[in-house]
Amino acid sequence: MSSQKKINPFLKLVLEMGPLALFFLANSKPALFAGLFGPLLPAGLPPEKLAMLTSTGVLMVSVVIALIASWVLTRQWPVMPLVTAVAVLFFGGLTFFFQDKTFIQLKPTIVNGLFGSALLIALAFNKLLLPAALDSVLHLDEQGWRKLTFRWGLFFFVLAGLNEAVRLTQTWDFWAGFKSFGIMPLTLVFALAQTPLIMKHEIKADEEKEHF
Repeated sequence: MSSQKKINPFLKLVLEMGPLALFFLANSKPALFAGLFGPLLPAGLPPEKLAMLTSTGVLMVSVVIALIASWVLTRQWPVMPLVTAVAVLFFGGLTFFFQDKTFIQLKPTIVNGLFGSALLIALAFNKLLLPAALDSVLHLDEQGWRKLTFRWGLFFFVLAGLNEAVRLTQTWDFWAGFKSFGIMPLTLVFALAQTPLIMKHEIKADEEKEHF
């Protein structure tokens, strides 16, 4: 039996969406967070750069808080949020040091590319990383996990490509909105679209008992 505590799905969504919502708010209204990051920023910054650095700082702090909250609730470090938090701190730190938005904008491309590569390369070697990567409570047969892993691997590359398309063709504000309220809904829609596959390959509780 696993000792991992389960987290309320709504609370889990709040922990995942909260940092993104705060990122968007800080980019739109950087003055609200001037007391936190104002002393760390040079005086006389152009409005766009001030918004970019403030929102990046808010994102860095909030992902750490969300990660700690998740650990307190479950007593386990969730794999994907942990990797994402490390990436946010790394690329956010580079963004602050160089005062260049490119670093934080590249983070989704690189992280999603790494997730997709890890899933598909491991699958090619008959390893299934998806159950751990998604911190999943699903119980699927091996064929189901293989199909789901392949689909998620490709989807991560789609997200990486979309991020690059938006980053290279749109303004910072548009990209910030896409990052905050575009990627997560797309991910939820994709996840829901996998329901038929999951139902087809799900192992019921009675079937699991037969293995023991």
